[in-house]
Amino acid sequence: MGKRAASSMAEFVEQRTVNLDDGTTATIDLFACDGATGMATLTDTGEQRFDELVRVRTQRREDKSGKFRWYNQYRLPARFGGGTVSVRLHGNADDDQRRFNRTENIRPIPATDPDFARLYKRRNAAESINRALDDTLRLRRAHSIGHARQHLNLLTFALGVNRSALHHHRGRSSDPPATQTAA
Repeated sequence: MGKRAASSMAEFVEQRTVNLDDGTTATIDLFACDGATGMATLTDTGEQRFDELVRVRTQRREDKSGKFRWYNQYRLPARFGGGTVSVRLHGNADDDQRRFNRTENIRPIPATDPDFARLYKRRNAAESINRALDDTLRLRRAHSIGHARQHLNLLTFALGVNRSALHHHRGRSSDPPATQTAA
């Protein structure tokens, strides 16, 4: 990642205590800038410099209710022991109280992440399928009420799309081969 001038003002995310190699602890402030998580420092001219942390992995954890929470783990700079720090990607009551929209400020995979380009290529296909589903909805509202019924609608839509693709594929492959005419 690297050091860069914050293109927009970095937003404070949270304060964390980390263990250092010498057995002591240090308190670090984490910031978000353009979707990335890192540490912000002031230069000698008073400008804010953003040092983006390297994302090690994105992790999903199940809570007691059976729902999932998402976390990113980031590599800390050597001066802070070089270990990792985990940052939650979902908001909570503390975020609401200070009017911090965590999901708007921290992206699971920001544009500066090495995995972004590889994953972003797949986005158009997914958006196209989502748009096709949206187009079947009257006034962009679900056809049914409740999670289970909406899930069933989504599955039947996907089966219909797959069946249609299979039908068109078979139609093309059953065409008789083109005959060559003698010259």
